[in-house]
Amino acid sequence: MVNDCTAVWNNCLQTIRRNVNNQSFKTWFEPIRPVRLSNGALTIQVPNKFFYEWLEEHYVSLLKMTIRQELGDTGRLEYQILMAKAGQQPQMHDNQIRVPMPPAAGKSKFKGKNINMPGGMDAGNIKNPFIIPGIKKLKVDPQLNPNYTLDNFIEGDCNRLARSAGYAVSKKPGGTAFNPLVVFGDVGLGKTHLAQAIGNEVLNSNPTKTVLYVSCEKFTNQIIESIKNNAVNDLVNFYQLVDVLIVDDIQFLANKTKTQEIFFHIFNQLHQRGKQIILTSDRPPKDLEGMEDRLISRFKWGLSADLQVPDFETRRAILESKMMKEGVHIPPSVSEYICYNIQNNVRELEGVLVSLIAQSTLNNREIDIDLAKKVIRNFVKQINKEISVEFIQGLVAEHFEVPVEKLSGKTRKRHIVVARQLSMYLAKKMTDQSLKAIGDMFGGRDHSTVIYSCKTVQDLLDTDMVFKDTVVELEKKIKLTLNDR
Repeated sequence: MVNDCTAVWNNCLQTIRRNVNNQSFKTWFEPIRPVRLSNGALTIQVPNKFFYEWLEEHYVSLLKMTIRQELGDTGRLEYQILMAKAGQQPQMHDNQIRVPMPPAAGKSKFKGKNINMPGGMDAGNIKNPFIIPGIKKLKVDPQLNPNYTLDNFIEGDCNRLARSAGYAVSKKPGGTAFNPLVVFGDVGLGKTHLAQAIGNEVLNSNPTKTVLYVSCEKFTNQIIESIKNNAVNDLVNFYQLVDVLIVDDIQFLANKTKTQEIFFHIFNQLHQRGKQIILTSDRPPKDLEGMEDRLISRFKWGLSADLQVPDFETRRAILESKMMKEGVHIPPSVSEYICYNIQNNVRELEGVLVSLIAQSTLNNREIDIDLAKKVIRNFVKQINKEISVEFIQGLVAEHFEVPVEKLSGKTRKRHIVVARQLSMYLAKKMTDQSLKAIGDMFGGRDHSTVIYSCKTVQDLLDTDMVFKDTVVELEKKIKLTLNDR
């Protein structure tokens, strides 16, 4: 039996990788670190309590199987939860968890000017920066879009962690380990939707809660106005009344020293009092530039969850959800074409649908492939390219859930070899490239390797109906990207 905890865990990962998709593996297993192996128990370190609970709920059978394969029937798996603050010992758990709250909750102290809410002060006595001057309004407007809900935030591998954490927060704001909850990702992937959806869900469950959404730009402008009017304390006191604070695009605090200082005090006061903080950003906290270290440290107290580019199936589900909401029907071939060409931005997907509906209504025309091509030209620079070997490699790699660079590498793992051979077969069949040129695109392989790969794929097509269905599906996807010549 192997006694090295790293070797044991690496063996476990090989089994796990074969039983989960690539995105789930990256999200839930790559962050785990082996700690020790003692008396038949492998201890692994996970980032937080939520991470542990998710593994136990969704992957406990798989984990038990892999541990028993490596350590025998008496093998055990123990969890160690990584705590956010220095000076705390990680907590050990063997399928049981008792996790203390991070030290910032209710106990955090900060240096510098201490801004406290005067005793007995309530919303009626504090200036509300979200109302028109001269109009009294005691209740805080949450500034939320009611159309953003968790129900219409389509879940996929690309966003499952963030959505699950958001749901947990909405049911118990300020009472989970996800405080703050930082949602990060590129433009158009749904950060604002998810953040506001959490706020709407909180209000639906508990209308007495004070929820507030504010963009970083608006918050910065409020700070500037409060400084000009010598009313910083009024602004800080107002924000301390909030139960759930949602700040969008926190990266725009970069290099704004005074705004960061004031936000630091607001953050501390809310966190001390067990109030929920939700932040969105275009990058993870560790990559934020121009931000004070003490703020970045606090952003890491809770959970940072990323939104990634949705895969084809998730894009299709998003589009169909929007179609249902708008009450329109689009032929499946058209929706497939849209989802193949709009790949990186959910907002663009919505824009294409709106444009299609407008064009169809105004011109009294059926929605078909030709109309979709016309509309998509306004969103994508090039959709009429000749099919390239690189495009085929990317499509096959996505389908088999393998890194595209592996197709040009030397690994002999079966699923990668099959993806590589199929890519060569499709490249020969659907491009004008020579055998030598195709081989060059796969790590400098010679033409005989391409010929052998094509023959292997053809043999599989003749004997394996499941594999044949896969090839037919991929060919269909490729053809849908072609425009009329």
